[in-house]
Amino acid sequence: MTDIEFKKILWDAAVKLRGSLSAAEYKYPVLGLVFLKYISDVFEAQADVIRARAEDPASDQYIEDPALRDELVEEWVQDKSFFEADNVFWIPEDARYGKLLAQAKHAGIAHKLDGAMASIEAENPKLRGVLYRDFGRLDIDAGKIGDLLGIIARMKFDPEKHASQDVFGEVYEYFLGNFALEEGQKAGQFYTPRSVVQTLVEILAPFEGRIYDPCCGSGGMFVFSERFIEAHGGKRGQAVVYGQEMTATTRKLACMNLAIRGIDYDMGREYADTFTNDQHPDLKADFILANPPFNMEWEAKALSEDKRWLYGTPPAKNANYAWLQHILSKLANNGRAGVVLANGSMSSNQSGEGAIREAMLKGDMVECMVALPGQLFTNTQIPACLWFLSRNKGVGKNGSLDRKGQVLFIDATKMGSIQIARTQIALSDEELQEIAQTYHNWRGTAWGLNGYADVPGFCKSATLDEIAKHGYVLTPGRYVGAKDVEDDGEPFAEKMRRLSALWREQQQEVVQLDAAIDANLRELGYGE
Repeated sequence: MTDIEFKKILWDAAVKLRGSLSAAEYKYPVLGLVFLKYISDVFEAQADVIRARAEDPASDQYIEDPALRDELVEEWVQDKSFFEADNVFWIPEDARYGKLLAQAKHAGIAHKLDGAMASIEAENPKLRGVLYRDFGRLDIDAGKIGDLLGIIARMKFDPEKHASQDVFGEVYEYFLGNFALEEGQKAGQFYTPRSVVQTLVEILAPFEGRIYDPCCGSGGMFVFSERFIEAHGGKRGQAVVYGQEMTATTRKLACMNLAIRGIDYDMGREYADTFTNDQHPDLKADFILANPPFNMEWEAKALSEDKRWLYGTPPAKNANYAWLQHILSKLANNGRAGVVLANGSMSSNQSGEGAIREAMLKGDMVECMVALPGQLFTNTQIPACLWFLSRNKGVGKNGSLDRKGQVLFIDATKMGSIQIARTQIALSDEELQEIAQTYHNWRGTAWGLNGYADVPGFCKSATLDEIAKHGYVLTPGRYVGAKDVEDDGEPFAEKMRRLSALWREQQQEVVQLDAAIDANLRELGYGE
């Protein structure tokens, strides 16, 4: 059985137990139990690690006398400090998954789970206020909760056999993605598709420094940033992440997602609205990645004189340019940002948005625009694009080229070759790399491999003068032009005869279809 087949079996089994709960309600207890299973497995494995060190002559914890060793090891596996030293969460005995699984058929299992989560939070300050503790309030009978415990018990997270953090991450992301598919439009509050996150990360290349997401959902931007660092030879911890989320339950998902991977994070004091209650008021970030809610209404009146609106006051009916300017206000002197927005943000002139966009361009804040294919998102069919902003488009420390007064346009609307659901596609790894490599070649960064050249139909480096001629509209299709068509060698006259014959054939089929429809309608009593 493949890994994906196993995850699908677990997912299908868990969904069968949902009963009257919506996907939005059900995801929190399910992901909470997945988290509990992981930390319990790692805790149990740590006891074996402690024993192995005591038996290893090369270890500084080696004890030669077997009798003394057995005595001390039993004390050590009850000592919280031996777990914390290896960044393993301490799990009180009654909160361990095996103990709870043994009581799965008891009528009071829901309240026992709530108690277990509370005791884990009490022992681990980083998890306080993070775990799901509302099993007792679920509109689902105790038997189904017990069955859910049994399903998730089939997951095995063994640090000795595999990179358990990565396995947990794959399961967690798989479940998040499936919940996003089920929830539809509400899903955007907590989940950004992998293709979109990877594109942002590959272009920004957040190798070290301060990374910020002002609407972080379940924390996927941070997870992929850490993966990028490790994939390019860096070490976990050389980037520090800062996030904010306005929904309490989604904030908990993010904290679990980051804590389990050992990522140091600062999610502020509380869940809160980014515009009215900024949790990181003094932050200046090196990298910002964000997928704000598309075209959302917001409390503009109370903030009409806010110092963040350097390029113009955003309209109340649409927060797109409020997000862009908030993000610009958070960038360090050499900071860069990648933001997902609806396509309308590239061309809208309503309520002063065009004037704000023009001011941002004249301030040389826009570095790159990427038009994405449709159907990448689970929560909206609105076409989306990526804005890349930069505080410094000049020569960089890594030898990057001076691109002041220029913007790179990439039209990726024809990409998305992977069909992952009936109404959802994804970018392939090759497509992701083509987009990212085009940017890095243009910018001349350390990640670039070749010199840059415009490609008709795909990419174009445009000057601000050229953009001004287009009324400061940033839709890539206006700049990249039509794709070059390769000559297939067929003589023009022959090609026209062939295409004309094909057109006549299709017209005949249309006439025949119309006649058949008319005949069927007459039989039903319609028509003459």
